[in-house]
Amino acid sequence: MNAAPDGILLVDRAGGIVMANAAMQTISGYSADELCGQSVSIFLPPDLREAHARHLAGYFHGPSRRPMGMGRDLWIMRKDGSSLPVDIALGHTDERGGTAVAFVRDISEVRRLEARMHYQATHDTLTGLINRWQFGQRLEQAIAESARSGQSFALLLLDLDDFKAVNDGYGHAAGDQVLLEVARRLKSVLRAGDALARLGGDEFTVLLPQIAHAQDAEQAATKLLDALCRPYQMHGFELDLGASLGIALYPGDAQDAATLMRYADMAMYHAKESGRAHFACYAPPMGIRMAEKLQLHERLKMALAYGGLALHYQPQVDVATGHMQGVEALLRWTDPQLGEVPPDRFVPVAEATGLILALGAWVIDTACHQIALWTDAGMPLRVAVNLSAQQLRQTDLVEHIERSLALRGARPDLLEIEVTESEAMADPEQARRVLCSLQALGVCIALDDFGTGHSSLAYLKQLPISRIKIDREFVRPMLRTSADATLVQAIVVLAQTLGLRVVAEGVESADQLRLLADFGCNAYQGWLFSRAVAPGHVAQLLQASQAPQGVPAGQGPALLGVSTVPV
Repeated sequence: MNAAPDGILLVDRAGGIVMANAAMQTISGYSADELCGQSVSIFLPPDLREAHARHLAGYFHGPSRRPMGMGRDLWIMRKDGSSLPVDIALGHTDERGGTAVAFVRDISEVRRLEARMHYQATHDTLTGLINRWQFGQRLEQAIAESARSGQSFALLLLDLDDFKAVNDGYGHAAGDQVLLEVARRLKSVLRAGDALARLGGDEFTVLLPQIAHAQDAEQAATKLLDALCRPYQMHGFELDLGASLGIALYPGDAQDAATLMRYADMAMYHAKESGRAHFACYAPPMGIRMAEKLQLHERLKMALAYGGLALHYQPQVDVATGHMQGVEALLRWTDPQLGEVPPDRFVPVAEATGLILALGAWVIDTACHQIALWTDAGMPLRVAVNLSAQQLRQTDLVEHIERSLALRGARPDLLEIEVTESEAMADPEQARRVLCSLQALGVCIALDDFGTGHSSLAYLKQLPISRIKIDREFVRPMLRTSADATLVQAIVVLAQTLGLRVVAEGVESADQLRLLADFGCNAYQGWLFSRAVAPGHVAQLLQASQAPQGVPAGQGPALLGVSTVPV
């Protein structure tokens, strides 16, 4: 018996301990001499001893066997006053007029393992916050309690702004540190009764019980965003954190958990569209807009798989000669159900859903194919393709472009990648690495919408740019005031100082073109020459621009009566 791994107690009909083996002495902290002759109630707190005595008497009246694992949670009091969880199996012998045999097993390690497994199942391993499943339980509980009490509560859904840029630019370890800091800041401004959870990735949610008015939820949202928007110091860098937050109220907005979460999600995306560090409360029109977005997303996925997308090309024209020197590829989508869908309607949906990467890959591959077709036809033209911010952060972007060029047999020097100023400045080092790698392939780089972002000339000098494009918002008003004209002239002079060529966008009148020529602008594009046209019409425009009689500046095909098939 002393060799047994479990504790063994022999207890007589009066409840006296007859024998305790070595394992039982270890479990209880008592020696054999201290136990033998004592009542078995020594292991119980005083308030349970009377009930246990009745249970013991009942057991001896009709003794039976009970295996391990059949009892409820059992605890014994040790000699030092601590409690120990145990499992007890019971047996009986007729020796000494009837003796109960208790096999006592220490299950404290099992309980610790169970507690650890329960914690891991209900909490986020990185931040220690409750996870999606556990938050769902809390939300269902809050709905049940509020239904009984009539008290409202608020559900807040929060998503970090541009968190992918942190992971891509600084690594996932840095991203984890940011998430830990976000969790700490959120907890610091919440009340004790509020529930905070990490749903996954960079998405967090908050349950605010007992909200009397919608303004209370809005005040809490403001505090949360204020806490998050303070700069964060990490590894010598200062990161500007931001988040978008959506609010849904029970029972005003919805009465079930799934709908509340969906409405808070709609409100959060509405806030994200308004810019960084915004919150929005759910309103019924959001559901209509979300349904439209879902439809656009599904139809756009079908267009990528089965057709419906096309590239049209707007000529870029040499200011001095009037000759076409290249084109810009512009995406067009015609859907069987929706008709022609403008880019400003479907591109934001593609960006919000991550479909922009597949869309961008299609554009690059199609442009490379068109470059090869035109080259084979004896009209090599440079084709400019716009790059989205998400594509610029893509780890395999350079490899994808290299594959497309090789697969289609396109000359790299005829492909021009356009990035906007704000995209390049979001993470200048990342942009420099990617753009330098593309330049090494022989691809040209242009900076689009110059002057609309917050650029640093020191960084611009480091980027491998050969051309900048003056945004149409600068070109359009330059005939109205001398200040607007001077601004455009200053951009041209700055570009020339940096050794860059300049393309002006949105040129619609001959007077605009003449002024650009006076400033020394190299090229232009806009409706003055032609709108974007299908690939089959580009040859006609090219021939017209290079006609032997010459085309005076400002008198491109659109002015000469050449059909440009407006799109």
